[in-house]
This record gives sequence, C-alpha cells and structure tokens, in this order.
Amino acid sequence: MDFERLIARVKNILVTPKTEWPVIAAEPASSASIYLNYAMILAAIGPVATFVGMTIFGMSLPLVGTIKVPLTTGILQMIIGYVLSLGMLYVMALLIDALAPSFGGEKNFVQALKTVAYGYTAAWILAVLNIVPLLGMLALIGSIYSIYLIYVGLPSTMKCPPEKAGGYTAVVVLIGIVLSVCVGFVLAIASGTNAAMQAAMQGG
Repeated sequence: MDFERLIARVKNILVTPKTEWPVIAAEPASSASIYLNYAMILAAIGPVATFVGMTIFGMSLPLVGTIKVPLTTGILQMIIGYVLSLGMLYVMALLIDALAPSFGGEKNFVQALKTVAYGYTAAWILAVLNIVPLLGMLALIGSIYSIYLIYVGLPSTMKCPPEKAGGYTAVVVLIGIVLSVCVGFVLAIASGTNAAMQAAMQGG
C-alpha cells in the first residue's frame, strides 16, 4: 500500500476535484484495486470512530449521564457497519453504471465504482468526528461535499454531458439515501444497538 499516494489522492480530490477527476477517469484500475488501495481503508474510518465514540468514550446526556454501548455490541456494530458500507459502495456503483445511458453517459462499471469510491472521500474523512458522538452531526458536512464531488466527477468518469450531471447526481443521491436508511435499519437490528442503548439508559 502506497500511503503517500493515498494521502495525495485524498488531498487532491478534496481540494482540486475539477482537475483531479479527469486524472482519476484516465488512470487504469480494477474493482479490486479501487477497493484494496482506497475504499477499504477510508471506509473503515466511520465504523472505527463510532466504536471508539460510543463504546469507549460514550455519549453524555443531561439528566441521564454517560451512555455507552457494551463492548461486544460495539465490536459487532463496527464489523457489520464496515461490511455493509463496502457492500453499499458496490450496489451504488451498479446503479450509477445502469443509469449512465439515461443521462447521456457511457456504461462502465469500473468508472462507476471510481465515481462513488472517490466521491465518498469527504464523507469518509469527516466520519472521524464520530469519535466525539455529539460532533457526529458535523459529519453531514462531509456527506454534502461528497454530493458535490460526485456531481463534478460524473462528466469525467461516466462521460455524461455536464448539463445532465445535476439530474444524474440527484437520482444517485436519492438512491444513496434510501440505501443508507436500509443499512441503518439492518445495522441496528443485527447489532442490537437500540436494546443496548435502552439498557444503558436504564442502568442495566
């Protein structure tokens, strides 16, 4: 793993996306290389930060005290959240690829995976704020910026006309929201987070 290259890519896509996207679109890649060299590393930030924030530090609430997710539940939530996020990445790429002709673009799964993987960079990086649960809402800023990154990237990766990038992005975002809600429900059910939170609040 070339961490210097990883850091440079993160910096460039966040600071100069309009010049970085054509570079990304032109470079050779495979689904495996995108996952191994980029997505699997950055996607781990959120689950690990949430684990540290909710299991080790906990959330302090007035009149309630500090709520902590039990260790076993926290580990399970972290693992499931990480796996689901990587799976969601793949599904999003499939949908971006399938939608390309509808917006004047060209179908290419690897390019679609580039779009969502590099487009998610801001959301993944700011997910580190989940280490402090009360700051977790600020991570939404990263998600908003990631929408912009995808918007800027689609004409380069999927070859869609720039004037259609807005509509393409809007559909992608709506699909992403639906998938995120589904992932959240699955994560809560599988990890027993709700039960753990209730037990913690009751002192059990």
